Amino acid sequence: MKRRLFIASTLSGALAACAPIGNKLNQNAAFHRLLESAEGVNETIIGTHGHARFYRPQDISADFPIDSLDTPSDAVYSRLIGEQFRPYRLIVNGLVAYPQALPLDRLNAMMKVSQITRHDCVEGWSAIAQWQGVRLSDVLALAVPGANARYVVFHSFDQDTNGTPYYESLSLAQAAHPQTLLALRQNGKPILPERGAPVRLTIPTQLGYKSAKWVARIELVQSLAAIGSGKGGYWEDQGYEWYAGI
Repeated sequence: MKRRLFIASTLSGALAACAPIGNKLNQNAAFHRLLESAEGVNETIIGTHGHARFYRPQDISADFPIDSLDTPSDAVYSRLIGEQFRPYRLIVNGLVAYPQALPLDRLNAMMKVSQITRHDCVEGWSAIAQWQGVRLSDVLALAVPGANARYVVFHSFDQDTNGTPYYESLSLAQAAHPQTLLALRQNGKPILPERGAPVRLTIPTQLGYKSAKWVARIELVQSLAAIGSGKGGYWEDQGYEWYAGI
């Protein structure tokens, strides 16, 4: 699979890309956090503020494979489906000033972004879709990340056959990218349960396993060490790269 590297000219330019969240934080503190984090510097220099290509409506793929863990079938998720996700609340907590519990109505009211982008799977296939939703940075701005927050962790409704919960994570810089979207609609229709309803990530600048489905809770943390096996995601704990830029 072709991998693209977008090279940053300066660290200050990278910080400008974080403006939606950075305005809520002390800029000097954000700068020093980048300098202190080896992976943060790497992701800033390689790709976090480059843009994935936008496509035309006629480029949308007729088939978009479903390639993930099985759709959740527990009582909680089954109830949400049965009630058309009316009880759903997107929880945003952790190192934030104002924890959130956002119903779908609120998220739909915030839905102002539509982008046609390509999803690149680590297994070698690609597909193009139109996604409509809310920029992740806009949701995080409501909660106001704390000065010690470094990572955004996505806890999903799904789990594997052993009962291991699915999770994924981004740095604050990656979360601030304008194409990082909490998607509510795919190709003009609400996200289907098998595709991650009611809210899923779409991150066209990174490989598909970073685009977590069935997002239940967003947690801001200082360290990933105590979550899962400490590698930053369900697949990362099994050997995948944490930074999956393409």
